[in-house]
Amino acid sequence: MTLGLPTPEEIYLFHQGTLYKSYEMLGAHLAEINGLSGVRFAVWAPNAKAVSVVGDFNNFNDGAHPMQRVENSGIWILFIPGLKNGDLYKYHIETYDNGGFMKADPYAFYAECRPKSASRVYELAGYEWGDELWYKRKKELPVYEQPVNIYEVHLGSWQTKEDGAFYTYREMAERLVDYVVDMGYTHIQLLPVCEHPYDGSWGYQVTGYFAVTSRYGTPQDFMYFVDCCHRKGIGVILDWVAAHFCKDGHGLAWFDGTKLYEAEELQGWGTLRFDYGRPEVICFLISNAVFWFDMFHIDGLRVDAVASMLYLNYGMEHGQWQPNKYGGNGNLEAVALIKKMNEVVFSYFPEALMIAEESTEWPLVTRPTYAGGLGFNYKWNMGWMNDVLKYMSTDSLFRQWHHQLLTFSFLYAFSENFILPMSHDEVVHGKRSLIEKMPGDYWQKFANLRAFLGYMMTHPGKKLLFMGGEFAQFIEWRYYEALEWHLLDFEMHRRFHDFVKSLNHLYLTEEALWEKDHGWDGFEWIDCHNHQQSIIIFTRKAKEENDQLLILCNFTPQYYEEYRVGVPFAGQYREIFNSDLEKYGGSGKKNEGMLSAQEYFWHNRFFSLKIKVPPLAIILLKRVPEIKNDTSGEK
Repeated sequence: MTLGLPTPEEIYLFHQGTLYKSYEMLGAHLAEINGLSGVRFAVWAPNAKAVSVVGDFNNFNDGAHPMQRVENSGIWILFIPGLKNGDLYKYHIETYDNGGFMKADPYAFYAECRPKSASRVYELAGYEWGDELWYKRKKELPVYEQPVNIYEVHLGSWQTKEDGAFYTYREMAERLVDYVVDMGYTHIQLLPVCEHPYDGSWGYQVTGYFAVTSRYGTPQDFMYFVDCCHRKGIGVILDWVAAHFCKDGHGLAWFDGTKLYEAEELQGWGTLRFDYGRPEVICFLISNAVFWFDMFHIDGLRVDAVASMLYLNYGMEHGQWQPNKYGGNGNLEAVALIKKMNEVVFSYFPEALMIAEESTEWPLVTRPTYAGGLGFNYKWNMGWMNDVLKYMSTDSLFRQWHHQLLTFSFLYAFSENFILPMSHDEVVHGKRSLIEKMPGDYWQKFANLRAFLGYMMTHPGKKLLFMGGEFAQFIEWRYYEALEWHLLDFEMHRRFHDFVKSLNHLYLTEEALWEKDHGWDGFEWIDCHNHQQSIIIFTRKAKEENDQLLILCNFTPQYYEEYRVGVPFAGQYREIFNSDLEKYGGSGKKNEGMLSAQEYFWHNRFFSLKIKVPPLAIILLKRVPEIKNDTSGEK
C-alpha cells in the first residue's frame, strides 16, 4: 500500500467525527514518500508537549525520531524510511509537566504477545479472499428469514494442545470450523479477539481495538480463519466492547497525559467509559466497527454491555450522577453514537448483523433510527434467558406454581428481533453449568436439559449456545483450560451430544422454526394454561400455510400414555422429533407410525389427536401431506 501524508480533508473530517475509516489515516502504514519506502506514523495526542516514535529500530530512544504536530491539529506525524513489516514501535509522550511515558498505538493492526505490549507495523492488504459465494448468498437470503444458530466460543479454551498451548487461528480453521459444520450451527461467535493484556478478562478489557490478538497468530492468520468459515458456509460474529476500556499503562487511558478517550470510570467495573461526545472518539469507535467488516470480512458484531452505555446512572447510587438536559437518565451522547454507528455500518455493509447485549426495557433497540430506534437488527433476549433458567432450576414438583416464567416472554417476544442466548455469562462465577442447574437425579438432569434446549430451539427467535453446553459439561467454564472433551467417552454425555447435533440439524431443515420468526403469524398457542401438569403446546408456522409444527413440552417426569391434543388440521400426523428417545439417553417413550386426527373438539380446535407424552421431554409432530391421485390421464 502506498500512502502519503494525511490530507487536510481527512484531518477536518476526523475532528468533525465523520472520518469513518480513520484507520486509513492514523496508525502505522507502509508508505512510499519522495521515492523512499518506509513507514508513515500518525497519532492523535492533542495535549502532548512532544511525541516521538520509539522501537527496536532505535533502541526505544525517545530522542531519535521526534514527530511533527500538524498545524491547528492534535495529530502528530512522521515518516521513517527503511522501516518494514513486523518492526516494533511505541509512541513516547512528553507532557507539559515534563512527564514522559510510552504508549502502544491505538490504531495498530498487530501487537506483541502479552505480557509484552509494543505495537507492530503490519500490512493488512494482500490476503486473497475466497468467499465470493458467501457474500452472494448473503445478499440473496435475508437473515430474518433464515436459520441463525450461533455457537459461542472462547478460542483459548475450546481446545488446547497436549502441553496446554493454544491452537492458532489457522489450526482452528480446520478443527473448530469442521466441528461447527458437523454439529449443524450456522455461525461462530467469538469472545473478543481485540488485543488485551489479561487472559482473565476474556478479551473484554481491550488495549488494541484494531489489532487482532497475537495469542493465536497474525492478522492474516485470522483472515484465513474467517475465510475458511465462509467457504464452509459459517458466519463469523465478533464480541465487541465499546462500553469501556482498561486502565493499563500502555493502552488508551490518559493517552496524552489527559483524559483523551475516557470520560470517567465505569462504576463497579474498574474500567473507563469512553467519552461519547468527543468527535475524535466517535471516529475511533465507528471506524473500529467498520474496520472488522472491511478488513476481516466478519459478518456481525455483538456489542457488549449496551445498557452501561445508554444510562448515565448505570451502576451508580443516587447523587452520584447528573441527569441529562431533559432531566432523564439516558446518555444522549452514547445514544447518538450508537445510532450513527449502526447507520454507518449498514450503509457500508447492508447484510451486517449488529447485535445488542441490552438487558433493560429501553425501547426500539432493533428498530431503524429513522423510526426512533437505536438501529440494531438483533438484541439478546435477556429476560427470556433469566426467566427460563429460573424455571428450569426449580424442582419439577414445584414448577406448576412458576408456569408464567415459561410463557411471560410472549408478552414481548415480537417487540424486538431477538436472539435467545445461553452464553458464557450463564456458566461462570458460581452460576453453575447448564447441566448442573437442572434439578433431579442424574437421568433427570439430562432429560431436563434436553427438554430445555428443545424449547429454546422451538421458541421464536434466533439461537446462541456457549461451547461445552452441547455435551453437558458439568463444571463451569474455565478460561485457563480446555473444555472437558473426555466426557464424550461417557455414554450419557455422548448421547446428549448426539441429541444437540440432531436438534441443530432439525432446526436447519424445518422452515417453520425460522421463516416467520419475528411475528405472531409464525407462532400460535395451542395450550399455554396447563400449569397443573407443567405442559405447554404451541405451533410454529412456515410461509407455506400447511407447513406447521405441533410442539409439546412436558416439564415433569410424569408419563402420559394417552394425552389429547388439539391440532390445526385434519389428516395424519407423525412424530418427527422426540428428546426422550433411547439414543439420546431417554426412556424411549415415543409415538410410532401415523397418528390420525379425529373430529373431536379440543383445545379450541375442531380436530385432535391422542398421543404419548414422554417424561421431561419435548416432541414435535408434523402433518403428513395428502397424496392426491394423478388423474391427468383420465378421459
